[in-house]
Amino acid sequence: MACVACACGNVQAHVLSSAERSAPPVLRWTFEPWVAALLIVSVALYLAGYRHLRARSRRARRIRARQLAAFGLGWLTLVIALASPLDALSAALFSAHMVQHELMMIVAAPLLVLSRPLGVWLWAFPPALRHRIAAAVRTPAVRALWRTLCAPAVAWLLHAAALWAWHMPRFFEAALASSSIHTLQHASFLLSALLFWWTVFGESAQSEQSGYAMLSLFTTMVHTGALGALLTLAPGLWYPAYIEPTAALGIDPLQDQQLGGLVMWVPGGLAYLVAALATGARWLMQRTPATLTPSAFTVRRDSRS
Repeated sequence: MACVACACGNVQAHVLSSAERSAPPVLRWTFEPWVAALLIVSVALYLAGYRHLRARSRRARRIRARQLAAFGLGWLTLVIALASPLDALSAALFSAHMVQHELMMIVAAPLLVLSRPLGVWLWAFPPALRHRIAAAVRTPAVRALWRTLCAPAVAWLLHAAALWAWHMPRFFEAALASSSIHTLQHASFLLSALLFWWTVFGESAQSEQSGYAMLSLFTTMVHTGALGALLTLAPGLWYPAYIEPTAALGIDPLQDQQLGGLVMWVPGGLAYLVAALATGARWLMQRTPATLTPSAFTVRRDSRS
């Protein structure tokens, strides 16, 4: 997941000069070298690890096939968000920018978590190197850091902080004006989303933690919906940097901001709601039903009499 997150962080397409902002955007595929390289490396490692694991065992082939499909869909979503004409359009339209962010956080991130990429990537390396990497990540310091970051409350707080902080006008405008700050913005969005969804769908999300997962999802739906509502119902513009490029397309900047807020408010909230319902259904299916014995019926019959 780190490779894919790094790819997200190297996007620089939104940083435009003043002359470029006053002209309509050129809708084309934007292949940033580092983005393309990291995306290619991530999928190559996954395919190599998947082939190795598939050859070792046939019992879990159906599960691994589903994980491969999840990784493929998540990877393609990142390609659409980071390299398609959507990336160029997001430099001119705030609403397109919000679609890009939502694709990364509520589509690509959960799919990548469901694909279990960490273990698959590990099997792409030679045995000696694989054992060294496994030994390194099993050190007490690394394991303690991972447990802390994957704690539901910590992951929830990091994801919420990233969302609210980067949508503050000062920080959002700074990201539009600086490629390095924009790199940090995208990386924090994707990394915090990966941690958040790991607490929901990851290997550590056992049945006894389903209650925490549902609480995290419902509360995230509420606070992201609140942020989307603020953007939608705001009487004025939050991000003046979009005035010129939006006007160049003949679109009202305030309406564009309202549409971007609706993207976060409605589809974004719906994604968290569906995930919460799926988590609840999974929890109910994993519960062991109570065993009804003849003595139980006898007790009930006696109590009625």
